[in-house]
Amino acid sequence: MNSTPRSNRVHIAIFGRRNVGKSSLINALTNQDIALVSHVAGTTTDPVYKAMEILPIGPVLIIDTAGIDDEGYVGELRVKKTREVLNKTDIALIVTDSEIALGEHEKEILRLIKEKNIPAIIVLNKSDLSGNSKSTDSVSKIKTHLKTDMPVVSISSKTKEGIEHLKKKIIETTPKDVEVSLLGNIVKKGDNIVLVTPIDSSAPKGRMILPQVQTIRAILDVDAFMMVCKETELKQVLESLREPPKLVITDSQAFKEVKKIVPRNVPLTSFSILYARYKGDLETLIAGANAVKKLKKGDKVLIAEGCTHHRQKDDIGTVKIPKWLEKITEAKLEFSYVAGTSFETDLSMYSLIVHCGACMQNRREMIHRIKIANDYNVPIVNYGVFIAYVNGILDRAIEPFITT
Repeated sequence: MNSTPRSNRVHIAIFGRRNVGKSSLINALTNQDIALVSHVAGTTTDPVYKAMEILPIGPVLIIDTAGIDDEGYVGELRVKKTREVLNKTDIALIVTDSEIALGEHEKEILRLIKEKNIPAIIVLNKSDLSGNSKSTDSVSKIKTHLKTDMPVVSISSKTKEGIEHLKKKIIETTPKDVEVSLLGNIVKKGDNIVLVTPIDSSAPKGRMILPQVQTIRAILDVDAFMMVCKETELKQVLESLREPPKLVITDSQAFKEVKKIVPRNVPLTSFSILYARYKGDLETLIAGANAVKKLKKGDKVLIAEGCTHHRQKDDIGTVKIPKWLEKITEAKLEFSYVAGTSFETDLSMYSLIVHCGACMQNRREMIHRIKIANDYNVPIVNYGVFIAYVNGILDRAIEPFITT
């Protein structure tokens, strides 16, 4: 359970004013002293992440945030960080108590949640202080005020009263489509799949990269089987099989070489294109690839990555992609780079965004980034779709998804 990547967990974020008991709630939900609890308002500064499991949902990531009413210059920065958490939130818990109920701060966060179409639960904390009758009255008032079917739960983080009921509401509120299948319906029970995983200078020593590991697990989950090899052994592997494989999945950087080896009648795609479907919107990303030919001299391109890592001399984002773009367009372009959780909200200056495969981000966060690009009418493409386009095999690489 603890080894499940953050990006594969249901993200449950806790919002509320300072000192309403958000950190106490995360401790009550996890049954551990994860978050620092204090009577001093503003104890939580940056978001705190805790991985746990809530059955039958499975692995979840609970996020404790700073108070939405924080003040001063630093406080405003904390509130900004808190609001950014919404972009990756699958379920929101709005914590208040019977004394505060729903003030302007709660109404503002609820407005943003509604705008982003995030399922939410209002949690009335400190029922041990207010008394059961007062908590019940507050629940009724909030439900009447909202005029929606949004769940309202009364709990006490201190005594644990109502915590199990809250967990049940979280289970009921979890979107059924929060976890999209990595392989969809392109791999079935009994299929033989060949995975091509190059081992070059950018490959992590002693282990495989996350998309490769998750693809292996997804294949096992549907009772299919596989062979894994480097591109240098692919020809020998294919010749050793009695029947052609149902699908070949390659690292996108080996597309060109693998294409020459895999027979035309064998479906071929990449780990990164799988991720384009899994984490984002494949159709939008394909349109982004087709926009490359429209780039002209002086156009600005944003290279965006969801995580930070040590750059190699042949780094894909800062070295290879800029070279490919300028070779294809025969134009001198301007490049900007962003990595990690930050993502520019003003994209009006860019003519194209090239994004990584988002293996360290959940689907909601990647969809949010695609939406920002769409709002500015800026084409966006991910690494794998772009590399397939560069090598002239994008049409072939997306065939497995079109024909099923």
